[in-house]
Amino acid sequence: MSRSQIVVIVVALVLVIGMFFLPKVVINKDDKKADLTGATANRDKAATEEDHSGHDHAPGEHPSDEPAAHTAASKEQLQEIATLRNRFEIEQDANVKVSLAAELGQKYQQISKFDSAGYYYETVASIKPTEQNFEKAGDQYFEAFSFAATEERTKFLSEKVQAMYDKVLKANPDNLDAKTNLAMTYIAGPAPMKGIALLREVLEKDPNNEKAIYNMGYLSLQSRQFDKAADRFRKLVELDPKNVNGNFYLGVSLAETGKKAEAIEVFKKVKTLKNDPELHASVDEYLKKLQ
Repeated sequence: MSRSQIVVIVVALVLVIGMFFLPKVVINKDDKKADLTGATANRDKAATEEDHSGHDHAPGEHPSDEPAAHTAASKEQLQEIATLRNRFEIEQDANVKVSLAAELGQKYQQISKFDSAGYYYETVASIKPTEQNFEKAGDQYFEAFSFAATEERTKFLSEKVQAMYDKVLKANPDNLDAKTNLAMTYIAGPAPMKGIALLREVLEKDPNNEKAIYNMGYLSLQSRQFDKAADRFRKLVELDPKNVNGNFYLGVSLAETGKKAEAIEVFKKVKTLKNDPELHASVDEYLKKLQ
């Protein structure tokens, strides 16, 4: 996936880190970035036009109450979606209906309208209840959850994510991606320890699971356990030396533990990994403070 890549998702343990200039992001899978006003994980998207082809959300779905975090959709794309949705709503044949739902899910996913994509993929899963179909729906709801801007929206989408991933894990308890994403919804809600326990289960099964390591590192950072955070991010960059955000947060963790020389070297490395003016500005602020 493209754009400013970060996931994971960490929204609820917002324990006010007294760290200067720490970018307000949450971490999501595949290194996507979202604002801390919502849930996790994680991307830089153009917030542009909504789908106004009838309504701005899928039938029966909770309407969006925050600016859509999706890419620009052309008039042709919106018209195509409107046509498909009209066909879906009147179709009586179950096999045709499920095909239309899958196509609608794909079309909404292409314009990054994740809640509607989740709705139609969930429709597919309700007719063809396989692990893959429930995971596809859960993944899209999880993306929408990552951009939720209100408590009500976060709660609604986290429940959707949990319902889908619970079915995935019932079919396959070893689906670690689903378990990691599920964990982040609990961390963002009233049961954070349940989420942390799930992340630990993932790491027990796969000690090199980069997404779980990243999330645990970020949680340690937010709770000001900087030594633990440094250990997590150090492990992450050993596994993936070019992980931009892993390196950045390693630098932050090292700076907070007083390892200035090492932090400076890590921050300099970050600037070589990605040409992103916003990222470079954050790095420069740290370097000014450390040098």
